Amino acid sequence: MDSWLVTIAQLPTEDPAARMRVLRTLESLGAGVMREGAYLLPDTAANRQALEKLSDYIVKSAGAAQVLRVSATTPAQQETLRRLFDRSARYEALIKTVESLRVGFGHSDPSAISRVLHKQRREFEAIAALDFFPTDARTRAEQALHAADAAVKKLLFASSQTSLRAGERLLRRAWATRNPPWADRLACAWLIRRFVDPEATLTWMEKNEDPPSGALGFAFDGAHFAASGARVAYEEMLVQLGLAKNPALAKIGTIVHFLEMGGSAVPEAAGVQMLLQGAQRRSTNVPELLAEAEKTFDLLYEAYYEPARKQ
Repeated sequence: MDSWLVTIAQLPTEDPAARMRVLRTLESLGAGVMREGAYLLPDTAANRQALEKLSDYIVKSAGAAQVLRVSATTPAQQETLRRLFDRSARYEALIKTVESLRVGFGHSDPSAISRVLHKQRREFEAIAALDFFPTDARTRAEQALHAADAAVKKLLFASSQTSLRAGERLLRRAWATRNPPWADRLACAWLIRRFVDPEATLTWMEKNEDPPSGALGFAFDGAHFAASGARVAYEEMLVQLGLAKNPALAKIGTIVHFLEMGGSAVPEAAGVQMLLQGAQRRSTNVPELLAEAEKTFDLLYEAYYEPARKQ
C-alpha cells in the first residue's frame, strides 16, 4: 500500500460535542495521528468515502478540513508511516489476558471462563478490523484464543452431570444455580418458570455453597442440567425435558449459546446482550435482574413463536 490519505482538520472550537464526534470518528476508523490536526489512513475506497463524509461534517460544524492523497518519498518514510498503525501492543495485552485464564482451569466455573474468552474474541475482532498491516502478533493472538477455546471446551466436556431419576416430579420443586447470573442461568430460570415449573422456588448459590436438599440444579458443574462441550445448560434442559422441538425455544438457545460459548454468530445476540447488560446495571438484586431478563426472553419467544407456528 503506497498511497495514503491525510486529513488536515481545524476542528470546531465553539461546539465541543461536534469536536468530540470528529475525534471519535477518526478513532473508530483507526486513523494515525501525525500531529495535532493531521490524521493518516491508508488510501482505500472505504476510507476515502468515510473521510469525505467526515470532512463535510467538519465544515458544516464551523471547522475546516481537507483530505489529501499523498505518497511516501522513501522506503524509510513509508515504514515510519506504517508504524503509526502497529497494533502489536494491543494484541500482546490480549494474549496476556487469554493466557492468564489458565490459572482458573480446574478452579473456576468453565462457563464463566468461556464468557471472558468470548469477550476477548470480540476484542480481537475489533483490533483486527483496524489492523491494516498485520504482523505475527495478530497470528499469535489468534492462536492463543484458539488454544484457550479448545481447553475450555475440554473442561466443559469433563463437567459431570447428575441424572434425573425416572419419573422425577418437576412441579413445585426447589431449583438451584450459582451466582453470578448471566445469559445461560437467566435463560434456564426463565424456561423453568414459563414452561417447566411455574411455582418453582429458585435459589442462587455462592461458589462453594451446597444446593438445598432435594433441589434440582442447573447451569453449574454437577447439576442435573449442566453445560457440556457442545451445549449450554439451557440447551441441555431443552433436550432432557423434550422441549427441543419447540422452534422458538430452540432459536433462543442459539442466542444463549453464542453469548456463553461463542461460535456461529447470531444476529439478535448483540441486542440481547445489550438488554441483559442494561438489566444488570439497573438491578440491585437477583430477583430484579431475573424479572428484567424474563421480559427479554418473553419478547424473544413471542417474536419467534408466531412465525414458527405458521410454517
